[in-house]
Amino acid sequence: MTVTERPIDRLAYAHDASHFALVPRTVIIPQDTAEVAELLRTTRRAVTFRSGGTSLSGQGVTDDQLVDTRRHFRDIRVHGDGTTVEAQPGATVRQVNTRLLRYGRRLGPDPASEIACTVGGVVANNSSGMLCGTTENTYRTLESATLVLPSGTVIDTADPEAHRLLLEREPDIHHGLLRLRDRIRGNPESVEAIQRLWAIKNTMGYGLNSFVDFDQPLDILLRLAVGSEGTLAFVARATFRTVALRTHLATALLVFADLDAATRALPDLVAAGFAAIELLDSTSLRVAQRDPKATADLLRLDVDQHAALLVELQETTAEALAARQAGVTALLDSLPLVNPAELSTDATRRGQLWHIRKGLYTLVAGARPPGTTALLEDIAVPVERLAATCAGLSRLFIEFGYADSVIFGHAKDGNIHFMINERFTSLDRYTRFTEEMVDLVLGQGGTLKAEHGTGRMMAPFVRRQYGDELYGIMRDLKQLVDPRGILNPGVLLTDDPEAHLHDLKTTPVVEKEVDRCVECGYCEPSCPSRDLTMTPRQRIVLRREMQHARASGDQALAGELERDYEYAGVDTCAVDGMCQTVCPVGIDTGDLVRRLRAEVQSPAAQAGGRAAARHWAGVTRAAGVALTIADRLPAALPRTVTRVGRRVLGPDRVPEYSADLPVGGSRRPLRRAAEPVAIYFSSCTTAMFGPTDPPSRKTTAIPSDRTSPAHGAGPALGADPALGINVALETGSALRPDSVFEAGTARGAASALGAGSAFEAGMALGPSPALGAGSALGAGSALGAGSALGVAEAFLLLCNRAGVSVATPDGLPSLCCGTPWKSKGLSAGHHEMSGRVVAALRAATRDGAIPVVCDASSCTEGLAALVEGITVVDSVVFAAEQLLPRLVVRQRMASLTLHPTCSSARLGIGPALRVLGSAIAETVIVPDDWGCCAFAGDRGMLHPELTAAATGREAAEVRRNPTSGYASLNRTCEMGLSRATGQPYRHVLDHLERVTRHDP
Repeated sequence: MTVTERPIDRLAYAHDASHFALVPRTVIIPQDTAEVAELLRTTRRAVTFRSGGTSLSGQGVTDDQLVDTRRHFRDIRVHGDGTTVEAQPGATVRQVNTRLLRYGRRLGPDPASEIACTVGGVVANNSSGMLCGTTENTYRTLESATLVLPSGTVIDTADPEAHRLLLEREPDIHHGLLRLRDRIRGNPESVEAIQRLWAIKNTMGYGLNSFVDFDQPLDILLRLAVGSEGTLAFVARATFRTVALRTHLATALLVFADLDAATRALPDLVAAGFAAIELLDSTSLRVAQRDPKATADLLRLDVDQHAALLVELQETTAEALAARQAGVTALLDSLPLVNPAELSTDATRRGQLWHIRKGLYTLVAGARPPGTTALLEDIAVPVERLAATCAGLSRLFIEFGYADSVIFGHAKDGNIHFMINERFTSLDRYTRFTEEMVDLVLGQGGTLKAEHGTGRMMAPFVRRQYGDELYGIMRDLKQLVDPRGILNPGVLLTDDPEAHLHDLKTTPVVEKEVDRCVECGYCEPSCPSRDLTMTPRQRIVLRREMQHARASGDQALAGELERDYEYAGVDTCAVDGMCQTVCPVGIDTGDLVRRLRAEVQSPAAQAGGRAAARHWAGVTRAAGVALTIADRLPAALPRTVTRVGRRVLGPDRVPEYSADLPVGGSRRPLRRAAEPVAIYFSSCTTAMFGPTDPPSRKTTAIPSDRTSPAHGAGPALGADPALGINVALETGSALRPDSVFEAGTARGAASALGAGSAFEAGMALGPSPALGAGSALGAGSALGAGSALGVAEAFLLLCNRAGVSVATPDGLPSLCCGTPWKSKGLSAGHHEMSGRVVAALRAATRDGAIPVVCDASSCTEGLAALVEGITVVDSVVFAAEQLLPRLVVRQRMASLTLHPTCSSARLGIGPALRVLGSAIAETVIVPDDWGCCAFAGDRGMLHPELTAAATGREAAEVRRNPTSGYASLNRTCEMGLSRATGQPYRHVLDHLERVTRHDP
């Protein structure tokens, strides 16, 4: 169990997706259920459990002990044919559904935050979503769970002896639940109120419907845990009954003259079997028209009082969908629509329609004024009261000056969401708005929380919704199960009538990358450093906390945060951009980190970056030679040299050598062609690193000499070339910035890395004699790349075999996509290289007349960002579209493991990668737990603990499921995965070349 009280850790966890912020006294990261049980058994302080942190009502923050139940609680087990699935609380809904996809099943709850929300949160909040209604939500589909009670007692409700164990170990709870059950059932008014309020979506207070629906104490306790927001028990494992995945879909946007007309159509649409009916009010439609992706028909609409319903039919077969479409034609024709009713099965059109609905949050939250907080709330009323409720909310928005507030939601369930932007500089407006909103909803017979949980936001209003009797039962239940009151106090029930007005989050203006963040946490599951140091959300909130500290005059705290942030926030960020792909407001936290790195680069470092860019051919060749020489030395020697350098100059400046690094690569190929189809831009990583062979005799695990103070060290599983060009220049070396390499040779001066270092570019991987002109640096050198071909040679052989002509740009050995400089914040070197690359590619492509093909996905992405007006294509896409149709696969492999990369995901080339994989092997496996390997330039070698943390789960999955081959599409990612798994990863084109040979 890890326990930390460092300010940087406490403040990183002080924020979740809600508009509350409390700073925990202690952050605890338990390893397993036994440690949680021991903590509850022995603690005298309050405990709050936190997994995904996507809750919107303040359930996941505390000023006492916060327990991270995500990091070590992510196991998922699918049972049988997928009809049930067992998951731990740290697994996200998307991860569970990914496992279920191959069985044609999914979880019943379908929250919009499924990319980040966890099973723990789904159970704690009784999550539902757009499709599940009240029949497939968590309460209805939960089959069993392992509960850790506040006393530390662990009960597995799936155990046949569980009923007896509850009676023996917790007799007070057993008998008390029976008394509460009989008290409710003996009061007809209580039963009627429960049946009425739980006929709609309702997550307000405890789920008292369990006392009506179930008889036995254990069954009641299990369902009471659902929606209890961590105030009754810790759910260490949950088993769900899954539902069939309906893959045949038809979608339409139905626009009505006003809200009343739209809501009047609801009963017939629900009866017709529409799986989703999503409401958008007039403000929603006007906001949606601002979206650059708005459809033409939406832009043509002159919105006045209009409202729309986004409807979708879902079936498991095409025949069933066609029959359902035919059955609703007459109904749609009878509706008073202002637009034609067209149910579309086209995936592109359907995606556009759903973007209208799902893009509302992005548009409103992203465009909010700096310094404001986005509040997303939800309520539910009987469907027939929906129109009056929406009209009342609209009046309140106008009355209290909440401009651009929107109303949208799950109309078929009477469940709507509304979003406002609030600055919290004065509480008067917000207080009066909340009071009137509560009166409005309760006056319509509704519930103040439908999906998002009571939390701190609505805890003061639980009594008002339920009355004294049912509220009293809830208080008695809490006292019965948690007599010490240690589990999440202040959440769900409170004695403070103004609890919703305390500890409100303020968002100071800091910088452009930070100010748009709504702290939703969608970015966290994709972040490779999430289990080592921090996540993108935490990087951003800590920038806000630093600003808070400076503004309040606490310079000591600000200084401590800045010092600790250097490693946790900057050094261990992979700047892979995966956070941007899932961020609802499009933030790439890597941009923030790159800028912060640039701000601390010295003039000497910038000069060194420029010098390296001018002599890049020499840098890459020297790196390759150094690797080859180091490979022939006893592994301890180059490892010792680099460790000394890391201690002297710092672990973020000197890479760490590992014996499992490959030998150096070959010189980048040059090719001329009269009429080339494309210009081939081979990555400079192929010149530095030879292809991966099976593990050699020297492969060993190496410990890292730098650890995360809060979370401990991970095994050193990562290494990478990267450009640490500032090593000698930062330490006062006599070497001039413009003379790192002379006449193309690997000429270097002695540095702090040790006399005789091969070169001064920060990639000195081992001691070697100084290399003069004419040394073994050329293509085909005896120091070459080993038995495997490597992607450059493989690509050219495939082009020859397919009869496709390609050429290379002039000066290719001295060119680079610029990513190494950009990721380090070396703007001078990036500018130098950018200018040369753009000029070379404009000349080679005849100013964009033909495309550029690159053989490393990260370099493809870098080039695409660098050159405008020139099409840049990854070699995987080029091979799938231009080469594969002209090739003959001679002998397919039995199986192949594919590792996509962060850049391939951002580029959207996954389908092409799968096409090649399917051509190469009978069975293709993409690990369920694949993610960014965090090699990220030099991150893997500078901070091997980062790559270890990022690849741990994927590597374990790969080791459990061995295949005939292993492939990726980026050289350094292949190295990282080879190290992590012990298997030889090669570029997918290397495998394709082998299976299309005449003699494979």
